Amino acid sequence: MKQTVEGNLSSQTRGAVLHAAAGYDWLVWFFTFGREKIFRDRMLGLARLEPGERVLDVGCGTGTLAIAAKRQVGPTGAVHGIDASPAMIARAIRKAAKAGVEVFFENALAEALPFPDEHFDAVLSTLMLHHLRRSARLQWAREIRRVLKPRGRVLGVDFARTPHARRRLAGHFHRHGHVDLADIIAVLSQAGLRSVESGPVGIKDLVFVLAAPSCCP
Repeated sequence: MKQTVEGNLSSQTRGAVLHAAAGYDWLVWFFTFGREKIFRDRMLGLARLEPGERVLDVGCGTGTLAIAAKRQVGPTGAVHGIDASPAMIARAIRKAAKAGVEVFFENALAEALPFPDEHFDAVLSTLMLHHLRRSARLQWAREIRRVLKPRGRVLGVDFARTPHARRRLAGHFHRHGHVDLADIIAVLSQAGLRSVESGPVGIKDLVFVLAAPSCCP
């Protein structure tokens, strides 16, 4: 699949789109207190990636997690990343090329994934669900369910809603929203994805849900 940055689909999504790619990388560094590698390793550990798997990163931003995922699945695996912002995708392509890692990046929407049914072993969707309006979250979940293999899994990670979250410096700087863990589980369930494991990530106010198609044990 070619690397695509020509189209700008951000006006078609029912959610917020971040375009400041350089600022986004700085924000992640700030949010993790410079421990971005620890954050990435934690995400990949929760996703239980294995060599040879085909992985999709929905809302991949500047591609850092997708690049790390490719290193984990190895030469026999494949990783794709999509984002609604062409600026993010352009930076992700440059980062992958500089790292010497083959990841397929594409400007696309979380609500309309440009992939065939049952195509991926794992889907990652981290720190992006809060950008989607409630009306778009079910479509996000349905699209993930559609592209997952019957025994695939999805990892959703986002900011938890806490009493003091909106007063914190990182929350004010990022202007992010928050999503209740129960809401993430519920929207995945509506799309036919059952929660396998969930809880706090152990970093900041992040929570995670690892889910699998309801049809399969």
